[in-house]
Amino acid sequence: MTNQPNQPNRQNQPYDPYGQQPQAWPGQGYQGYEDPHAAQQYTQQWQGQTWETQNHRAVSAQAPDPETAILTPQSPRPQQGPRTPQEPASPAATDASATGYGPATVGGNARVTDAQRARAEGRSPIIEPGMQPAALTALLGLLLAGAAAVGTYALLVPLVVLQAVTAAGWFRLNGMWPARQGIALGFAGALAADAALLVSGRSPSAILGTIGVWVLLALVLQLRSHADPDERMYGLMATVAASALAIVAGGYLAAAADAVTVGAVAVAVAVLARALPLPTPASVVVSLLAAAGAGIAMGSVTDLGTSGALLGAGAAVCALIGHRVASYDYPSRFVHFTAGVALPLAAAAPAVYVLGRALA
Repeated sequence: MTNQPNQPNRQNQPYDPYGQQPQAWPGQGYQGYEDPHAAQQYTQQWQGQTWETQNHRAVSAQAPDPETAILTPQSPRPQQGPRTPQEPASPAATDASATGYGPATVGGNARVTDAQRARAEGRSPIIEPGMQPAALTALLGLLLAGAAAVGTYALLVPLVVLQAVTAAGWFRLNGMWPARQGIALGFAGALAADAALLVSGRSPSAILGTIGVWVLLALVLQLRSHADPDERMYGLMATVAASALAIVAGGYLAAAADAVTVGAVAVAVAVLARALPLPTPASVVVSLLAAAGAGIAMGSVTDLGTSGALLGAGAAVCALIGHRVASYDYPSRFVHFTAGVALPLAAAAPAVYVLGRALA
């Protein structure tokens, strides 16, 4: 069957509901179709969809949907309900504050950490560990004090635990986790220092020698790494610091037994007093006075006497510094229960050795 003259065949052309194509109204034939059955089917489809097209014109006047603007006889237009004129806001924009990201920009936007947000809002990024880590620090300090009174090899058990927690806590405090190689290297340096102390008759030179060797070892390992230069430098500093702190904690093994007893008890009391709900200046003063009092009490039991007050106060000052470091830059709960527990005792080890030798 041929088409009529000067009249194109519109059977395969899409239908435009906005009036750009000829329309077929109910009861009328469609000139584009020579098949009466197809024209009747098309007329029935148009009769059921006229009201929807008019409603769609009123709703989508600002932004018409191109999918609903195409209708062919072979593919009837699906029935759709009325659309809302406005779309809801993007979930990424509403969750910007929850995810820690700022608003979207053309050039990108770096992640804003909790510490940076706290500084921008005028708040302090310092979060203290609290009473539970302080109780664990006190427990570990009392174990060190009691083991020192028993003997050198008994002191090794809580000391090794302290050194392991120190190495792990320092890496997590610096945002590097998991860092198994660095933690293992720092803990291995602490064990090597303990062995060197026992072999050398608890000479402090074993600690300094082990630190020097481990710094070179960490440097060689970082030079063999294929990471970026900035990451290698950051990893090198974290590894050296973790190793040095874990090795320096071996100063309890080099110090006199009475000095370890007095210093560990003073640190335990100072950290507990620091965790009390008091203003920071008042809490620091109370913790130092409590440590001095504990030093006097333990000095009366040992041979240090009243000089134990000076030893207790000096150990407490170093312990509070370690406590402050473990509280810096919005640390996590894992940091509080590792670095927050170990750093006060590890930082007090040099003061216990030096003041114990000076006051003996």
